[in-house]
Amino acid sequence: MSTALEFIKTSPVFHIATVDGAKARVRPFGFIMKRNNTLYFCTNKTKDVYKQLKQNPDIEISDMGSNSTWLRIRGRIAFDETREAKAKAFEHMPDLLRIYPKGADDEMFVTFYFTEAVATLYSFTEKQKNIPLF
Repeated sequence: MSTALEFIKTSPVFHIATVDGAKARVRPFGFIMKRNNTLYFCTNKTKDVYKQLKQNPDIEISDMGSNSTWLRIRGRIAFDETREAKAKAFEHMPDLLRIYPKGADDEMFVTFYFTEAVATLYSFTEKQKNIPLF
């Protein structure tokens, strides 16, 4: 795997860390897509993760791979509340309709994306190295 997106797509779940006041918070995510030359994610506006990202848009993603490797992506996000971004998310992962039956018209559903990010691949046996996002 030569890109962060390829690495993450091999796992059904990765973890996103946010900041809640002075405390770190980590939760599992399963949605990722490439759009507009960056990586996109989604969440619900009623969740704590959304509130935390609004207050502090710095995140870190962690994903464990095979062969004793893991990926960290550290960066800053912004929200994309356009209908086009939402529609692309449902096109990319139709199962989201089970949670959001209104699809791209659901006002609680929101996408967010990296405005800046660095992806680093780590290993117990090799030196860490930065890799492209996609």
